Amino acid sequence: MDYGKYQYIRVDRVDRILRLTLNRPDRLNAIIPEMHTELANIFYDIRFDQEADVVTITGAGRGFCAGADLKEPFPSDQVGLDRIFTEAREILINILEIDKPIISGVNGPATGLGVTLALFPDIVIASDRARLGDTHVKVGLAAGDGGAVIWPLLVGVNRAKELLMTGRVIDAEEALRIGLVNHVVPHDELDEAVMKMARELCAGHKMAIQASKKAVNLYLRWMLNQVFDYSCALEYQCALNMASKR
Repeated sequence: MDYGKYQYIRVDRVDRILRLTLNRPDRLNAIIPEMHTELANIFYDIRFDQEADVVTITGAGRGFCAGADLKEPFPSDQVGLDRIFTEAREILINILEIDKPIISGVNGPATGLGVTLALFPDIVIASDRARLGDTHVKVGLAAGDGGAVIWPLLVGVNRAKELLMTGRVIDAEEALRIGLVNHVVPHDELDEAVMKMARELCAGHKMAIQASKKAVNLYLRWMLNQVFDYSCALEYQCALNMASKR
């Protein structure tokens, strides 16, 4: 599998571990439309990568991903919005369809779409410098790109509603306490902790690990099918409303 075509996502291999790094460090790896398309495509490609048994994802520099780059706004026309929302579904479906375990190493701020990318993997390991929050409401949008799917499953319905409706950003220790992340480690030990977990999974029984992931992911697929399209439609309405006022 050749990943050389990706401009905003760096890909490295260590044995049978595929390491993804979101790569716009000067903008806290904030997502522009071209990077959004790359995210949809790369997770699709990984589904068919026979040379990898485990996938990790982190961000370059001091942040994981600050969500959409507000200095380079996404399309506001209907055709452009349709494309973005189609890709948003593809990103999450492709993540869930990867049978290999995925570990996110949250090395700093993860907000908006960035926190969705951090939470949809199978195991979330956060630096003690990480800060996480779904901040869609802060910019006038519904939490439509996966937040309404994953947060209630991880932290419970009422706590999820509070955090999604306020757009509050929480630190790593609070995220651990409420069950949003699996582990918190000192910042300088994050990569080591991610690789240790990746090697442990690589050393396990491949078929059994993948089968266990597929079974549990049925919960996520069911919730995605129930909630995602509706939440995206609400976000779409918010986006159109904002565009009409420009």
